[in-house]
Amino acid sequence: MFKKVLIANRGEIALRVIRACREMGIRSVAVHSTADADALHVRFADEKVCIGPPQARASYLSIPAIISAAEITRADAVHPGYGFLSENAHFADVVKKCGFQWIGPQPEIMRLMGDKVSARATMEKAGVPILPGTGVIETDRQAEEAIERIGLPVIIKASAGGGGRGMKVVESKARLSAQLNAARSEAQAGFDNPAVYLERFIARPRHVEVQVLGDGKRAISLGERECSIQRRHQKLVEEAPSVALDDERRAKLLGVARKATESLGYQTVGTLEFLLDEDKRFYFMEMNTRIQVEHTVTEEVFSVDLVREQMKLAAGEPLKLPADIRPRGHAIELRINAEDPVTFAPSPGRITALNLPGGLGVRVDTHIYNQYLVPPFYDSLLAKLIVRAETRPAALARLRRALAEFVVEGCKTNLDFFRRLLANAEFVAGKMDTHLVERM
Repeated sequence: MFKKVLIANRGEIALRVIRACREMGIRSVAVHSTADADALHVRFADEKVCIGPPQARASYLSIPAIISAAEITRADAVHPGYGFLSENAHFADVVKKCGFQWIGPQPEIMRLMGDKVSARATMEKAGVPILPGTGVIETDRQAEEAIERIGLPVIIKASAGGGGRGMKVVESKARLSAQLNAARSEAQAGFDNPAVYLERFIARPRHVEVQVLGDGKRAISLGERECSIQRRHQKLVEEAPSVALDDERRAKLLGVARKATESLGYQTVGTLEFLLDEDKRFYFMEMNTRIQVEHTVTEEVFSVDLVREQMKLAAGEPLKLPADIRPRGHAIELRINAEDPVTFAPSPGRITALNLPGGLGVRVDTHIYNQYLVPPFYDSLLAKLIVRAETRPAALARLRRALAEFVVEGCKTNLDFFRRLLANAEFVAGKMDTHLVERM
C-alpha cells in the first residue's frame, strides 16, 4: 500500500481522501492555491504545498505545479478527486511517466470513454443498450440523413462534452443547421473540440447511474443511484436505490453494467450513466472514470468506503467485495451550493454563522466553517448533506429535519430551494424526471 498520497484537488473531496488516508495509515499531501491557504484540506493534511495563484488554470489545473509538489514531498501516488484533472488522460499519463501511482483507471480507458462517440460504440459492442444515434457529424447533409433514420426530435451532443455544454434539442429541420453551428461553437469553447453527434431525444427521461468497481479481471455493480433532480444538466439531488426500478429491471441494469465494466478490463471505481424512457427502458449515456460527487449515497446503503476501495485497487489489490452484496435502507444526498435559491447565480462571500445538522442517520461532507471565505474562483459546492433511513419516506422525514437545522449566513445558499423541493408532490411520490425542477 502507498505510504504517501498527494491529493490534486481541493474542498470537500480533498478532505474525503485525507480521511480515508488517515484511517489507512497513509500520509497525505494537500496542494492549494493562495486563495485556499486557510482551507480545511490544507489544515488537516500531513503536508501542504502552495501551487499557484487563485485562478484554477494556474494552480489546480497546472500539471507541472502538481507534479513538482509530488516530487518535492516524495509522494507515492496521486489522487485526482473529481473535477479539475480527474478525467484528463494526459495528466494520468504524466503522473505515471514521472514514477507515481495513478489512483484512477488506465489512461487509454479514460480516452476511450471520455469521447462520447467512441464510448457509445464500445458499450454497444459490449451489449449495452444505446439510443439510436450517429458518429461525429461533419456536414449538414449527414445530419439531415440521420434525422430521416432516427426521426425528430433529436439532441445534438458534444463528443468531448459534459455538463450540458454543446447540447441542443432539434425539433425542426429548419433549425438544424443553425443549432449544429451553435453546438460546435459551444463544444469548441468548452472542450477545445468542436465534434458533435446526434442522438434520439427522450423528452422526460429519468437519469439513473450504476456504481462499478473493477480490478482489471473481475467487476461488480454496487447498486444504482437516481440522479434525475437536475438544473441545466447539473445534478442537485441523488439517492440510492432508485424507486423507478423493480427487482427484474434492477438485476438487468446491474448485470449489463458489470459485464460492460469487465469487458473494459477496468481497474478502479467508476460510474455508468443511463437514461430511462417513459417505459423504463434504459440506454447508456456516458461513463465517468472517477469517483463521483454522489458516491456517498452508495457508501451509506452498502457500508463500503469507496475511496478506500479505490486506493486498494490502485495499489494492485484484487477486488474482494462479494458479487451478491446487497443495499440496506435508503440514502439521499443534497448538494448545498453557495448560490441564489431562485436564480442559482453564484454567491461567494464570508460565512458569518454556521450550524451543521447531525443526529442519527445524518452525514455532512463539507470543507466550510464559521468565518470561512467562499472564494469566487471555483465550483460553488459548500457541502453535501446525506441522510440514511430504512425506507424512502423515513429518509425524506429525516432530510426535512436536517434541513431545518442547517444554517448558513453571510452568503446565499440553495437550502430554501431544497425545502421547496421536499414539499413537491411529484418528488415526494418518486415520480420525477430530469425536467421536474423546471416545472417547480
